[in-house]
Amino acid sequence: MEDGSGSSRPPGTQSRAPLLETEIGHQSGGWQIETEELLLRAFQTAFAEALAFPETHWPPEAGRAELSVLLADDVFVQSLNRKFRGKDKPTNVLSFPAPPVLSPAFPGGEAGLALGDIVFGFETVAREAGEQGKTFDAHLQHLAVHGLLHLLDYDHQSDDEAETMEAYERQILAKLGVGDPYADDAPGPVRAAGERA
Repeated sequence: MEDGSGSSRPPGTQSRAPLLETEIGHQSGGWQIETEELLLRAFQTAFAEALAFPETHWPPEAGRAELSVLLADDVFVQSLNRKFRGKDKPTNVLSFPAPPVLSPAFPGGEAGLALGDIVFGFETVAREAGEQGKTFDAHLQHLAVHGLLHLLDYDHQSDDEAETMEAYERQILAKLGVGDPYADDAPGPVRAAGERA
């Protein structure tokens, strides 16, 4: 398993903003090494933006956040989807939130939170991008933002929740230079299939 990691203060924020540390692992082939840089940028941007959203509850004493990401194949994602959600089919992204417990276990004794885990299914992401007439990179960035917002307790179970989450996704994606995935003229399904486990 190859691993990549990245940590930096969220872009455009002061040095006191929480630091997001992201570890990326590979379960299967198909993923390009450039994907890691793309995801790191998407997660950093999403985290920085989300901290400013009024619905995001972030403890001020938490100076760090930790995120684990796995780039997997559909077979592996299907096994997780079956085990944790009772759905025996692959999906594009799964988010597994960690309990919101402040931990002093970060370097230098700085308090922080483990956000949880995000798992992507390569074949489903690629297939959906093609079906929706999107680039793989644009679709993956959308799913990364979607998954991270789930870890920060955003959801789309009700229409109001979906509207809020989608508006925030659009805002973050615009910062990343990615078009509106929910636009009326966008081909394919209008909702991200990724869900919280």
